[in-house]
Amino acid sequence: MKNFLLYAIVGLGVVAYNVATQADRDATGNIVDGGTVNPFTIRLGDCFNDTGALGSEEAGEVSSLPGVPCSEPHDNEVYAVFDVSFDSFPGDDQMADTAFEHCLEQFSDFVGVDYESSVLDFTALYPSSQSWSTQNDREVVCAVFEMNGEKLTGSAKDSAI
Repeated sequence: MKNFLLYAIVGLGVVAYNVATQADRDATGNIVDGGTVNPFTIRLGDCFNDTGALGSEEAGEVSSLPGVPCSEPHDNEVYAVFDVSFDSFPGDDQMADTAFEHCLEQFSDFVGVDYESSVLDFTALYPSSQSWSTQNDREVVCAVFEMNGEKLTGSAKDSAI
């Protein structure tokens, strides 16, 4: 009985911590107060800051993102979200190539200038073999960032930067 009570208290503590640290959204879904955002629930127009994993060449699995209101300085803004249509996981290289191609196609429509003329770059969050099989993950998230490492403030939509 003591172990069950201890596990229940620890479990409630973890749930309370997660709820307390989640980003707050308004009625329209915009982030109005910073906090963690689950990468499986990130939305078009969300802004977030970098994590150590996002900045590395071998980023790996991302379990949470530091969401912030777009009106505050931020590293990234989600500009496209789409599902891939493979019948089975195509492998990491093909998944990365597909994410890159589709994100690039959406870039100029969002920013208002072609990729080569922009000071912005983009990154993509895409399914891994593990998330594909265990969470039925098919979603790619494209996010713009300032390639010189400067923070963005406000939306980059139609900014032509």
